[in-house]
Amino acid sequence: MIGGRDSWLRRPRAVSSIGHDVAAGSELLGFAAVAAVVGALTGLAAATFRVALTWLADRRSDISGWTHHHWWLAPLVVLGCAAATALSAWLVHGVEPHAEGSGIPRVEAVVEGRTEPGRFRILPVKYVGGLLSIGAGLALGREGPSVQMGGNIAVIVAKLTRRHGDQLRLLVAGGAAAGLATAFNAPIAGGVFVLEELVRRFDPKATIATLIASAAGFASAHLLLPSGTEFHVVHLQDPRLSQAGWVALLGILAGFTGVLYNRSLMGALRVADRSRLPVEARGAVIGALVGGLVLLGPTMVGGGDNLTEDALLGSGTLAAVVGVLVLRWVLGVVSYAACTPGGLFAPMLVVGSHLGLALGVAAHLIDHGAPEPAGFALIGMAALFTASVHAPVTGIVLATEMTGTTTLLSPTLGACAIAMTVALMLRGEGIYDMLTTRAVTAARANASSPVVS
Repeated sequence: MIGGRDSWLRRPRAVSSIGHDVAAGSELLGFAAVAAVVGALTGLAAATFRVALTWLADRRSDISGWTHHHWWLAPLVVLGCAAATALSAWLVHGVEPHAEGSGIPRVEAVVEGRTEPGRFRILPVKYVGGLLSIGAGLALGREGPSVQMGGNIAVIVAKLTRRHGDQLRLLVAGGAAAGLATAFNAPIAGGVFVLEELVRRFDPKATIATLIASAAGFASAHLLLPSGTEFHVVHLQDPRLSQAGWVALLGILAGFTGVLYNRSLMGALRVADRSRLPVEARGAVIGALVGGLVLLGPTMVGGGDNLTEDALLGSGTLAAVVGVLVLRWVLGVVSYAACTPGGLFAPMLVVGSHLGLALGVAAHLIDHGAPEPAGFALIGMAALFTASVHAPVTGIVLATEMTGTTTLLSPTLGACAIAMTVALMLRGEGIYDMLTTRAVTAARANASSPVVS
């Protein structure tokens, strides 16, 4: 009788527990479904953005070729690049200031709760402004705009589905992951980057939001984009322990280079912030300079995927590789100082791959047992990213996923560890941490200033 009574007393608690579990499960399932919607929409937006940029790059190359036979087109190319960059700058600073630059720092600030999500107009301004600036040939990447567009799509979907607070911020992180996954054809790296750099924790809800959104974005994007790895790489030999010294040297160089690259970017932004020249005029000047380079070397401008591909194929003399390294360094810094929409990942990969390739070519002149130049380019790409962003896991996964090769995982891990150590010893701060602080400061200033409707 007592046992029966105890069973009766326990029953309401059991039913209550089951009901609570069912409710929690339904809530989690609903959250996962919303994350999938965010990812799918982001994938479509980022895919159309990428297709449009590819079309613009092809037309830019065609027009540059026509100038060899029709000299009168040359001034029009320069004026066109200047006008496109100036218009992009006006869209950002006259319509939506939060669409400036990479966009990743802004998303990071939202995910951390350091600033408000922002208005819906960020999406169209980022999209159109990015097409104008990157299409004009500025050395900027498509991944920054794709990440911020994903974050803004998440804000729109979250408000429509009445998701607020932590859930909204996690959906923003998921949209960012989907944007990066689509931009670089790297769904795992998209999720890992957001968890490592933006969210900085691996709790269940954060993981669900990022991985589901990243997978959904990757899937929907491939309705418009071809499948396959981002870059082709020559067949790489298995690493040998005797090559460890060269790998360590590359890690050290990448650590120093990453810190210096970050400081040059921030220095250029400080100069731009202090400049009294109207942003549209500054954009026009930078666009005109890039337009001149379009005429002289059309393969040197834009995001630079073609240059990274060449480096991963191990092609080029030492002088040519160093020349590309220096040119793209300067062009990347100047382009970012225009403060138009555009990312840092792709230009950074160009610098890192050419740093590795330069050392690889030089090493083979000294030691025929050194790693092959193409392998050095792959390792350098990951190591410089690590030193600059302070996200070693993302750097390793990104390089592996974009090239489709795991042959050099061990030396890549070692070089990234050394590069990160050197960067920390030099008290170098991650580039997105510095830019996030700048974005938060700018958001507070913009909140107190009127903006054109």
